Amino acid sequence: MEPRDVAAGAEQLDQQQTLNNEPATAPQASEPEANIVDNQPAVEPAIEEQPLNEEPAAEPVADEPVAKPHFTGLSKQELVEALRQAAEKPVSQSREEVTAIKAAFYSIIKEEEATARQEYADEHEGSLEGYEVAHCPEEEQVTELLNVIKEKRAELLAAQEAQRNANLERKRAIIDEINSITADPDNINRQFQRVQQLQSDFKAIGEVPATAATEIWKSFQLAVEKFYDLLKINKELRDYDFKKNLEIKQQLCAEAEALDDEPDVVIAFKKLQELHDKWRETGPVAKALREPLWARFKNASAVINKKHQAFFEQRKSRERENADAKMALCEEVEQVSTDGLNTYAAWDQATQVIIGLQERWRKLGFASRKVNNELFARFRKACDDFFSQKAAFFKKMKDELADNLSRKIALCEEAESLQDSTDWRATAERLTELQKQWKTIGTVAKKHSDAVWKRFIAACDHFFDRRKKDASSTHSAEHENLRLKRDIIAQLKAALEETDPQEGAELVRNLMSQWQQVGHVPYKEKDAVYDEYRAIIDEAFEKFSMRRGDSRPSRGEGRREPRQPREPQSEREQLVRLYEARQNELKTYENNMGFLNIQSKGSNSLLNELERKVARLKEELEKLEQRIRDLDE
Repeated sequence: MEPRDVAAGAEQLDQQQTLNNEPATAPQASEPEANIVDNQPAVEPAIEEQPLNEEPAAEPVADEPVAKPHFTGLSKQELVEALRQAAEKPVSQSREEVTAIKAAFYSIIKEEEATARQEYADEHEGSLEGYEVAHCPEEEQVTELLNVIKEKRAELLAAQEAQRNANLERKRAIIDEINSITADPDNINRQFQRVQQLQSDFKAIGEVPATAATEIWKSFQLAVEKFYDLLKINKELRDYDFKKNLEIKQQLCAEAEALDDEPDVVIAFKKLQELHDKWRETGPVAKALREPLWARFKNASAVINKKHQAFFEQRKSRERENADAKMALCEEVEQVSTDGLNTYAAWDQATQVIIGLQERWRKLGFASRKVNNELFARFRKACDDFFSQKAAFFKKMKDELADNLSRKIALCEEAESLQDSTDWRATAERLTELQKQWKTIGTVAKKHSDAVWKRFIAACDHFFDRRKKDASSTHSAEHENLRLKRDIIAQLKAALEETDPQEGAELVRNLMSQWQQVGHVPYKEKDAVYDEYRAIIDEAFEKFSMRRGDSRPSRGEGRREPRQPREPQSEREQLVRLYEARQNELKTYENNMGFLNIQSKGSNSLLNELERKVARLKEELEKLEQRIRDLDE
């Protein structure tokens, strides 16, 4: 095997130093005009030509470091230990130390190998055939440690390269900003201090990649030179701008002074704000005119501002008054109670109160923004609560009206089922009971009120009209019976003229038999006609000597016992029965009047007629009571 050249085979770990590519500082111009504002004087810039700096030269690469003397004389193991300690240090601090250790270590390896080769040659008569380099464990350790150091150096170089690239991007951003400033020549004076700051920032940035150092520096110098060229041209144009700006600001001063004649303070204040916006948009004027011109504009503005402040103080006073008034309205609307509102009329009356309060609220102006929304929310809540309760009441009433309607319809159906009945007394009592139940049921919706009432009263009237007609026919029959009985009485009177007792008695018996066949007569005529009939029968019995065993007339059968003196009690009974009949009639009329109270003007005439009948019945009842008291006395 060929002998190895140790010095030539060792890894070259040293890296060349990067070029020092930071250029010299760009020349600085004199302090230019500051960012001009209306009330601050500007400094005139001194503009000089800026020569392009020479491209910076690269820094020469340093020589390979040599082994330091203090590593000479150490053994291989000691050098390995020293290299291990150096590997633990930062790469930037251990570079020369690692180089010295490596040189000392491979110097020993080289000497040992040369000695071994010479000894092998001496033993084999100068021949190196079959010679092999002896294994060195320390060399393996050194190789491993050098690889570790190499990786650390690679990481450091990568980080440094990344930093250089970042610096390159920052410098390009500064150049772009200077170019953008140069692209706006109208504001070139205002940007002088910014450009100076950018120049300082550019110098403060560290290294960039060597391949881009020259190009980035030339771009920076070109951008700065363009800026200074425009700065010089801009000065020549600024004098013209000063003159034009002076004319504009003088006009703004005149317009601001004219606002004192504007009657509407708010409009004047808004226009003043517009003038201030225009003033700020307008550029500066010559230094000597700035202060007087600004003082004129400021004085005119102060007049409007004072008026505006006075106006708002008055408005705040009105807003406080409105707030107090709205607070009172809130308290007033909150005091509207709904506890006792049980009818539509009551709710309508309370609703009118709420609407009136709302109208008063609308007439009030705004309160302060701080309390206006709170007061409105409070007032709105109170109104909403009222109308929510009103809606709940109307819903409840709607349900009740529907229930009342169903109950009244049920009464109508029952009344209609009874309207054709001929059981006069029982049906009349039941219909009267139904009428009483009707009065206990509440109202129904107006659209159903008339219809359901007419339906019910029609059924009741139908029955009572039929009963009245039946009573009228009965009354006619009673009058016919009265006529027949009067005829019988007349025939009895004529029979008294008969001279033959036997024939006279027979004729009387026949007439008595006819009397028994005749039905009832009117109640008020019953006693009178019967008394007359009884008197004639008594006279006929005496005249024709009729026996007492013969049929005697009675109230029900046509005969009775011998006439007794009429007692007052009999008349009292008649009066009591008549009084009771009149009372029942009065109750019926009063009950019907209760139903007619809810009717429209179509029922007025019927109601008036019932009222007249009730009045007559009451008078008649008073007279009957007096007659009964007289009989009792």
